[in-house]
Amino acid sequence: MTQAQGNFLGTGEGEAGEPRTTQERVYTELRNAILRGRFLPGNQVTIRGLAEQLDCSPMPVREALRRLISEQALALGDTRRVTVPSMTQEKLAEICDARVALECQAAAMALPNLGAGELQTLRELDDRVTRALDEGDTEAYVTSNLEFHFYLYQQGRPQVVLALIESLWLQTAPLQHLVFNRFGVERMPDRHQDLLEAIVDRDEIAVRRAIEQDIREGLGSLSLEELSG
Repeated sequence: MTQAQGNFLGTGEGEAGEPRTTQERVYTELRNAILRGRFLPGNQVTIRGLAEQLDCSPMPVREALRRLISEQALALGDTRRVTVPSMTQEKLAEICDARVALECQAAAMALPNLGAGELQTLRELDDRVTRALDEGDTEAYVTSNLEFHFYLYQQGRPQVVLALIESLWLQTAPLQHLVFNRFGVERMPDRHQDLLEAIVDRDEIAVRRAIEQDIREGLGSLSLEELSG
C-alpha cells in the first residue's frame, strides 16, 4: 500500500446520522482524505488497495475515483493507477485568482452573521493551526486550516459559492504540505490574526484583504521548483 493510501476516516453515516450508501460513503471518505492532505503529489493508489482499506468491493471505489477525476482532484496515469494531478505555475496562479475572488466574497457574506460565539470558534480553530505549526504536525495543520476557513464561509449561508470553493481546494489540498514546510521555516505574517481583527472591527475591506493575503502568501507563493518536487 502506498503512502497515499493512509488511514481514511469516516463514520459511514450522513451529517444528520442517516446511513449512506456504500458508494456515497466511499466517495465522501476519499474526498475528505484529499481535502485533509492525505494524498500527496507523486503517490499512486489502486482500486484494489483502496477497496481493501475501505472494506468494500472495487465497484464503489471505481465510481468514487471516476467522480474525483472528473472534479480534477485526481488523475488517471498511464499505468492505470490513480495519482494526484501535476500542478504547473500557470494553473496554480489561475486557481489562486479564483480562490481569492470566491473566498473574499464568501467571507464578506459571512461577516454580518459573525457574533461573539462564532468569533470564539474561529479563534479556537486558529489556535489549532498555530499549535500544529509549533508541533510540526502536517496533517493537523492542513485539517485545522481547512476547518477554520470553511467554518467562516459557512456562516454566510452560501448557496453556490461554497461548492465552487470546495472544488478548488480539492485541486490544491495535496500541495498544502509544501505550504506547511514553508511556514515552518519562514513563519510568514499571521493573516488569520489579521482576519480576526478585521472581523472584530466589522471592516469588510480588511476582511477581504486578509483573505487575499492568506491565499497569495501561502499557496500562491510556491515556486516552480517546489511544485515539481
